[in-house]
Amino acid sequence: MPAPERVPAGGLTPAGTAAGADHDAAAPGGEPRAAGGTGPDPHELLRRGELEVRGRLHASSNSALYCEARLDGSEAACVYKPVAGERPLWDFPDGTLARREVAAHLVSEATGWDLIPPTVLRDGPYGEGMCQLWIETDPQAGLLALVDADEPGPGWKAVGLAQVDADRTALLVHADDPRLRRLAVLDAVINNADRKGGHLLPTPDGRLYAIDHGITFAVEDKLRTLLWGWAGEPLPGEIREVLEKLRTELDGALGERLDGLLAPQEVEATRRRVAELLRTGLHPGPPDDRPAVPWPPV
Repeated sequence: MPAPERVPAGGLTPAGTAAGADHDAAAPGGEPRAAGGTGPDPHELLRRGELEVRGRLHASSNSALYCEARLDGSEAACVYKPVAGERPLWDFPDGTLARREVAAHLVSEATGWDLIPPTVLRDGPYGEGMCQLWIETDPQAGLLALVDADEPGPGWKAVGLAQVDADRTALLVHADDPRLRRLAVLDAVINNADRKGGHLLPTPDGRLYAIDHGITFAVEDKLRTLLWGWAGEPLPGEIREVLEKLRTELDGALGERLDGLLAPQEVEATRRRVAELLRTGLHPGPPDDRPAVPWPPV
């Protein structure tokens, strides 16, 4: 990066072995369990369950409400983001963020990686919005760190220099973790303009989820992320196989489902991004004509 990114140290792990770096890339993950229940179908519970607002998530830039969904004796904690609470953005059409979150989940499902929690579009107490299963995280699972070194240690990948304070910089690194690598590819497919460290949700059972996908699927390239550690590296065979499957599904049922959530040109741009990843066979690199890392990054 041309200049150090200013990254607050809060929320980052100290240097050490990357939590999850030895996670088996092929290990299957279980369906997230509903908090306080064992609903067999989280999507149906979110879609049809009665929503009770329990509080507001104040750190969110848009209205995000912590809720409980109840259906036929099952319940789950969830986040409800009403369209009416979305802040206008200069580069995204008004009232489209909830649908983009649902579209991102559909693409995640199609990959088979299930990196985004179950997410649906539904009516709620404040009108139409997206509703997403709440994920309990493992606070000890460190995926980001600041290190006083020129190169990342074993198990880590370099992102760039971070301005820690007025007279000190440090190297921002993320775990060399196959789950993060899959997420980096998913972000490239959906053109995620806001992949921050706080959006990474490692769980006690070893899974990784990611949240906050409202500013995705733009036609023009907007990828901004902390996960640049594999930039320019060849895509593993497993990932290329998933992208081939995704290309087929975008021309079929997945494309039809996205047509109901996104503009036609945005769906077509998604097809082009998948085709470009397959053509180059490489992880994309950071841009040199705009910021590569979102702000705030953590």
